Parts: sequence; structure tokens; C-alpha cells
Amino acid sequence: MPAPNAISSDKLARLVGTPRTPILLDVRSEEDYAADPRLLPGAIRADDRALPALAGRLSGQTSIAICQAGHRRSQGAAAWLRAEGCQSEYLDGGLEAWREAGLPLIDPAKLPARDAQGRTVWVTRSRPKIDRIACPWLIRRFLDPRAVILFVAPAEVMGVAERYSAAPFDIEGVFWSHRDELCTFDVMLTEFGLTIPALDRLATIVRGADTARLDLAPEAAGLLAASLGLSRMYSDDLEQLDAAMPLYDAFYRWARDATDETHNWPTNKPKAV
Repeated sequence: MPAPNAISSDKLARLVGTPRTPILLDVRSEEDYAADPRLLPGAIRADDRALPALAGRLSGQTSIAICQAGHRRSQGAAAWLRAEGCQSEYLDGGLEAWREAGLPLIDPAKLPARDAQGRTVWVTRSRPKIDRIACPWLIRRFLDPRAVILFVAPAEVMGVAERYSAAPFDIEGVFWSHRDELCTFDVMLTEFGLTIPALDRLATIVRGADTARLDLAPEAAGLLAASLGLSRMYSDDLEQLDAAMPLYDAFYRWARDATDETHNWPTNKPKAV
């Protein structure tokens, strides 16, 4: 049984990708990290001997410390953060337990360089509709919760990317873009190895809505309608993104937990006497 301040891999896996995901702190040794540099989705590397400074940046947010096997590094880091007034737990069994359970890990080498505040920076065309909202949702839920998303005029995307060391996405001629029949959302899933059934189902919906192939999934038409409606409700791209995050959260939770549920009316019709 896990200790009171431990969280199991299966419980943490249910949180990853949702708005309730804690901050994930990878405190493995440099040797362990070099042996397997993959990270839990959304995790960041952290120095377990520089925790007082880290505690000041957590701003009261809950965190999970992760080391190789769930021993002194992660348990000590979580205890130290609690002593600094931050709610923190450690991953029971560490990365080894997560990996043995077959849960997703990402290759951080494919992420863009981080800025001075430790955030990845991404840039795309302004006035987003589907892919340019779906991708930022994926980035913030599974790659980097603090990622900076820049929306600029199409002609300025590459210049802004160069100026701010940002990763351009969903424009022609860049790595993070459409490939054959796949949209950028598909490409990100493939490149980062996010082989999660719910994300695969969501990807089909996004692809159908984004590439005028509504026959790919019944839900694609609904996503298209909601996306076009949001684009007309908001003239500010970042406000539109903020408003759309719960929409994609809902589609993800449906794809993960509720695809077998149906509804009809009336649902509680009294039985005849």
C-alpha cells in the first residue's frame, strides 16, 4: 500500500491531460535521466537540492515529485516542498513503475528550447479555428502546462519564430504541420509518442473537422460547429483559446470515459400501474 503522501501510477494517469493535473517534477539523478531521458507527459526537470527557490514559484500549486524508483529523491523532495508550505506527493514506484505499467512517456528533445522562465514557446497563424486550437490544448495538457502560444499574421510566423526561438506550427513548410492526410494534431501525437486511445479518438474528430472530412467521426461536425462559433464570439485569439480549452477537455473526457453512454428522453418515465 502506498504511503499517505504517495500517489500510484494508475491514479496519476487518470489526472494527466486534465485541468486537475498537478505540477510534475522529475527529480531523477543525471545518471538515471541520461539512461532514459523520457518524461511523464507535462513533467519538468527539477533539482531536488534547490527546492526552496522552486517552492516560491509553485504559488501554492500541488506537485508530484518523480524519481527513478520512488525512494529518497522523490520522497525527500515532496517532504521538503510540504515543509515550505506547498502540497506535494511522490510517485509510488517512480518512473520504473510508470514505465512498467505501459503508461505514456514523451521525448523532451523534440520540444522547443525553453525561455528564461522555463516555458516552451510556440507560434502560429492568427484567427485559429480547429487545428490551431487543438494543438495548443495538446501542448498545455500533455507537453508543457505553461507553454506560451503566440498568434501572429501568417507572413510573420517564421520571423517571430526566429526572433523568439519559438516553434512554428500549422503552417506550410515546417516540421509541426500537416503531412499527407494527417493534420498537425496527428503529427504531434506521433512525434511525441502519445499513444493514448482517447487521444487517438480525439485526433480522428479533429482531423475530420479540420480537413472537411466530417464522415470520419460523427462528432467532427459538432467540433466544427463549436469551433466556428467560438471564432466569431472572440476577436482576441488568446481569449478564444482560453474559452476553447474546456471544450477540448470535455471531448477528451468523453473519448476516455463516456463513449459507451447514450441518452434518450424521457429517461425516468414512470412505469404504468
